[in-house]
Amino acid sequence: MSPHPYRLTHPAIGVFGGTFDPIHFGHLRLAEEMAEALGLARVRFIPAGQPPHRGAPRTAAPHRLEMVRRAIAGNPLFSVDAREVESPRPSYTVDTLAALRAELGFEQPLWLLLGADAFLGLPTWHEWRQLFVLAHIAVAARPGAQLLQSDAMPEILKNEVSQRQLTDGPVSGPAGSVLLRQMTPLAISATAIRETLARHRSARYLLPDAVLDYIDEHQLYRHNP
Repeated sequence: MSPHPYRLTHPAIGVFGGTFDPIHFGHLRLAEEMAEALGLARVRFIPAGQPPHRGAPRTAAPHRLEMVRRAIAGNPLFSVDAREVESPRPSYTVDTLAALRAELGFEQPLWLLLGADAFLGLPTWHEWRQLFVLAHIAVAARPGAQLLQSDAMPEILKNEVSQRQLTDGPVSGPAGSVLLRQMTPLAISATAIRETLARHRSARYLLPDAVLDYIDEHQLYRHNP
């Protein structure tokens, strides 16, 4: 089997959004594994400015953007995209993907990278069905997890996945497929990191040293996690 069984004929770009509050090794490892599995030419990290589907981020957008920049420095595969942080509008993923499509053209394959929890909540997202028109979606599923058989997956999402799910072999087209990729996530969460830092305990080895140095420099997450 090819080391990149899902590689497209055109080099694909991964799109990885999130609040990254703060970015940590769990985020970075997911992006690295997905890039390897899909043969991605690049992964764009896109910090959310004003995420409409969850509470406001704990930390101001410029800080979160800079932490992402520092976290990915030195990896030529990774880049940061500041469009959501710089926009005064709510950060809808469908708008971001549409903007990327306008810039890159419809022939450019895009992969939206999601964790399992985010994917299960997809039907609550703004114009969520349009996401399949704009990109392929790769989901990091826990080993042994049967997301399609899970009661946690809404029926309307199951119907979409059953029509679009990849099993093996090359992907066709620039958008429209769903890949449930089994991978073991690192047991790290941004919430736990914020709680650890608020208690003035060490968060070393949970996130890159460059990010931790930035947090210390600006005294982030020291109160009210």
